[in-house]
Parts: sequence; C-alpha cells; structure tokens
Amino acid sequence: MKSRKTIALALALSAFALPAAAYAGDSAPVKVSGKEAVKGATGVAVAAFNVGFIFESTDQTKATGGLMGAFGGTTKAKSSLVGVTPEMMQKIADAAYADFTAKLAASGLAVKDAATVFAAPEMAKPHGQTSPLDISIALEKKSKGKATYVKPSALPTLIMVAGDFQGSGLSSMGLAMDAGQAGYALSQYAKAAGVPVVDVTYLIDFSDQKRPGAFSFGGLEVNANLSVVPGYSRMTVFGANGKTTTVTLSQSVSVDGDFIDKHDASSTTAKTTQAAANVAGGIMAAMGHGGMMFGKTRKFEFDAKPGNYEEGAAKAAGLANDVLMGQINALK
Repeated sequence: MKSRKTIALALALSAFALPAAAYAGDSAPVKVSGKEAVKGATGVAVAAFNVGFIFESTDQTKATGGLMGAFGGTTKAKSSLVGVTPEMMQKIADAAYADFTAKLAASGLAVKDAATVFAAPEMAKPHGQTSPLDISIALEKKSKGKATYVKPSALPTLIMVAGDFQGSGLSSMGLAMDAGQAGYALSQYAKAAGVPVVDVTYLIDFSDQKRPGAFSFGGLEVNANLSVVPGYSRMTVFGANGKTTTVTLSQSVSVDGDFIDKHDASSTTAKTTQAAANVAGGIMAAMGHGGMMFGKTRKFEFDAKPGNYEEGAAKAAGLANDVLMGQINALK
C-alpha cells in the first residue's frame, strides 16, 4: 500500500523510559484546536479508545510507475491485509489502552474507573456501537478503503464522536448521527463529573515501504512498516469547563519490522493483458506515435505474521500515545 503523504517520526526508545521523539520536516507533528479543556485538571475519564485497522484499500495514481511500475495512465493498487484475527486486534487495542491510561496516571492525572463513568446518568445512552465496527473510509487521492475499529475490553461500548472517522457512502450517515449525540453525552458527563473526558481514535496502516526515521525492532528483519495514520488518528477532550480540545496527528508514527509477507494476488489473465498493453505502448512509441497511456491494476495481499504483527501495531499505538501525552502535559 502506498504512503499516505506521511513524514515519519524519528523515535528512539528506551526499555524503561518514555521515548524522546524527533520529527522530520518542518511541519508540526500535531494540529491542536482549542487549548482549555484540560487546563488545571487533576483527574480524567477515558470514555472512548478506538484502534482501527485498514484491511482493504484501492489506491489510484496518475503518475507513471507508482507502486507497480506501469508505463503510464491510471494505476490502481487493490491491497488487502489478511491473517489478522479478531483476537489479534483485541490484544492490540487492550495493550494500547492500558499503555495510555498508565501514562495518564504517571503524569499525575487520576484516571476514573470505567465502570463508574458508564454508571453515571449522563452516560445512560452513550450512543455507542458494537465492537468490532466495520467502516468504509475515504482516503486521499481519490482512494477508498475498509477499516475495522476495536474498543478495549475495559470499555463497555465503542464510542465515536464527530471527526473520529471519515466515512464514505450512505452507510456512514447513521454512524455520523450517533457520533454527534455521543459527543453531547460525553460533554454532559464531563460537566457533571467535573473532569475532562477523553476520546482517542487511531487508524493503523500496513505497507511494504520502509519509512525514514521509523522505530525498528532490534534483531528483526525489516520487511514492512506499520504506522498510525495522520489525519485519521486524533484525540478529543471534552472539558469540565465546557471547552473542547482536539489533537490530530499530522505526521505518521511508524514502526519497521518483520510484520508482513506481501504477494501479488492479481489473476494470470490480468497480468497477461497488462503485459500485452505495455508491449503495444512500447511499439507505438518506437514508431513515433508517442507513448500510449495504458493503466495498470494489481491486487496485493499482505499476510500478517502472528505475534510480530501484534507487537508492531501495539508499539506504534504506544508511540502515538506518547505524542498525545506530550500535548496533554503541555496543556494542563
């Protein structure tokens, strides 16, 4: 799968300490809207923590080459991730949530028990969804995909607020309405409980491209990259003071490692047809008629390696947690 216009974070990890993050490029690693929701807070409630996984995407480019190396025209790559089970996704979501709440506590914020939060009258109708939740998502460059979102086991329902997903098609309309009502419920609880309420959503992408500056697991072959996707990964904080803060990743958080095996899943007929088109284009160019712009479509499957995939995805989410925690500490 192609890069999503990302510039990777250069991240150095210590076994027992939070990593120091260095960012490539001049753009800020996050975009912050509103700065008052956590000001002066000594406690916090985490009402939503969603980890999404891109399982299918159709990427399109007009540039010659691209992922597949076409002669020209429109190139399409239909990529799918296989081998990731619901149990693997749950393990990743649980690890990421546990890491986030532990870091909140380490920063001096008392984290309210989830059962207490959802027992409050304001949370009687949180307008949540069943986990896992499948969403058709809109990607940039006229691309589209399918993602599955999973909540941690500690939370009773999967809550999304406005801006947590970028859906495509009519099927997302109902989810968008629920998201608006869920945001209202969380804001009312924050006011009643006197603590900020946090909503986090991550979207994890798979790729066969190594991104510069990504964290690499020592001793493992680097054959793939897992990243928390910028623009689709964010935190919303509803303040007890009625203010709202949103922190959106504007650069990816990347981890390289031995996570995935890739193979071309295109049919023999599709490959033969494309090869003939490429030869025809070359002949026409040699005859002085200019290069013919034949597009190219390929299907790729990415087979996740059990154990390695979970470790890499959880590490990527944990590093994204550090980015969000940096913002919480700066704003409180």
